[in-house]
Amino acid sequence: MNPFALKVLSSYGYPTDGFRSKSWDEFAGADEPEMDFVFTVCDSAAGETCPFWPGQPMTAHWGIEDPAAVEGTDIQKEAAFASAFKYLRNRIFGFHQSPAS
Repeated sequence: MNPFALKVLSSYGYPTDGFRSKSWDEFAGADEPEMDFVFTVCDSAAGETCPFWPGQPMTAHWGIEDPAAVEGTDIQKEAAFASAFKYLRNRIFGFHQSPAS
């Protein structure tokens, strides 16, 4: 996990103990929980081939610049992660509040 991602999550009160990067394969197995929705978020992921998801969930791409790709000072890098967090929080809130939910 990127330390800036953990720092931003922690600053908003989210627990971060035990977080780690995971391969898509960990979620695509037959014994894994069935997902209703799968969202890709990094612009670099939009053109990649997604794995087969058991249960064929709905998928969508929420394009967002990868904050880990930002170069500069630690303050600039942390700001990129904070911006990505706020964008995703707003999108998730809007998705959660939509009439279809």
